Amino acid sequence: MAIIKSFRELEVYKLGLVQAMRIFTITKSFPSEERYALTDQIRRSSRAVNGMVAEGWARRKYRAAFVNKVTEAMGEAMETQAWLDHALSCEYINRAQFRELNDAWQHIGAMLNRMIERADDFCKSVNK
Repeated sequence: MAIIKSFRELEVYKLGLVQAMRIFTITKSFPSEERYALTDQIRRSSRAVNGMVAEGWARRKYRAAFVNKVTEAMGEAMETQAWLDHALSCEYINRAQFRELNDAWQHIGAMLNRMIERADDFCKSVNK
């Protein structure tokens, strides 16, 4: 594994940022009555993934804290998928948009799961 100096270099962070911005753009077309319900919730959960990844990166001196934060990030990614289910059911997005977005968030979740499985690799450089 290459030496990573910042959470911003993590592929999962980069992908999470791109996908959170896609959610932001798509939700601009959601009805105004969803502003404080679905729109706010899906934006918050999608953005929280990167926040948790950054926080986990900062806490990697302590393996358990790192795993905890990355696990929380995975939970936020799955929450985003749940909100996508609602957006599809309400017909705010079409099936093609849903598949594309859901697949991306599924991939982010898998990347986060691999980080958890390889936590020792991420934490050892700090604990030398």
